[in-house]
Amino acid sequence: MPPVRFAMKLLPTILAVGVLMASSSAFAQVAKGSLEVQWNEGAADCKASPQPPLEVHAYNTQTFILRENLCATFEAPFIYLLIGSKKALLIDTGDVANPKLMPLAKRVMDLLPGTGPSKMPLLVVHTHRHGDHRAGDGQFANLPNIQVVGWDLDSVRRYYHFTDWPNGLAHMELGDRTVDVIPSPGHNATHVVFYDRNTALLFSGDFLMPGRLLIDDDKAELASAKRVAAFVKDRPLSYVLGGHIEFDEAGNLFPWESQYHPHEHPLAMTKDDVLALPAVVSSFNGFYARNGTFVLMNSVHNLIALAVVAGIVLTALTLGLILYIRGRRRVRTLSQSGRLA
Repeated sequence: MPPVRFAMKLLPTILAVGVLMASSSAFAQVAKGSLEVQWNEGAADCKASPQPPLEVHAYNTQTFILRENLCATFEAPFIYLLIGSKKALLIDTGDVANPKLMPLAKRVMDLLPGTGPSKMPLLVVHTHRHGDHRAGDGQFANLPNIQVVGWDLDSVRRYYHFTDWPNGLAHMELGDRTVDVIPSPGHNATHVVFYDRNTALLFSGDFLMPGRLLIDDDKAELASAKRVAAFVKDRPLSYVLGGHIEFDEAGNLFPWESQYHPHEHPLAMTKDDVLALPAVVSSFNGFYARNGTFVLMNSVHNLIALAVVAGIVLTALTLGLILYIRGRRRVRTLSQSGRLA
């Protein structure tokens, strides 16, 4: 066989091997970290058992996971700090605004490299606009070298340059560290998910977490589930880190607004969970469903259904009362007629 023809015949194999080697090389370069942490479980009686307001876990030397304590807020949201060579990124600011009750900004600034004017610049972003993910914004508002990105949809679209929301992909450069931004509305119209290429961590906010997946827009949620699954399909993914934990180790939900989480479920979810999500959302009945480890709820639909049921019950009670009053009047009229006779 002529050398040229032989080379052309081998070309697909050579390319395939090259792709595999490149993928392996990229995966090998992922910065590792540890999730060996036992988060504070709160307390059955927070007044009788005071808790520190904030916990910090170093995933590695440039990645930190912060959590607001259950006794400070039942939401107990997770907050993430990523440090590059030129800039740091803070994902969400939690549920407590008062710095005296929740010293978030002070703790974050202590974690940043540098001192005084040489303190590393910080960019503050949000997974979405709900108050338990942005209440601490004000703590950063007047600090030097800090930019807080707005949480409304116009600000989100403008900052990330999304011209065809929710389509497209944005990127943030922190210096030797790139973070991808993936639109993921459904839980909320402003929701985005962040993928850190350095650690292969997916920061999923309330889009995916070990707890209730509250859905405002079923159609948007399904499109987002497909979008995020397609994004991670051929990329390394170490862990999925969400905004809250609401399960215990057995997969049971803690009561709503509970400030005590004994035997809490681990924070991390997996690539398989992301890839399974589109099928789970596709089969969602629009109200409430449990599908394996997923609990899906559409709070808007549930409120409407509750209002309809309440309306039916109220109507039935009203009709019953009217009929009862009419019956009593009829009895009284007949009684009076009998006496007159």
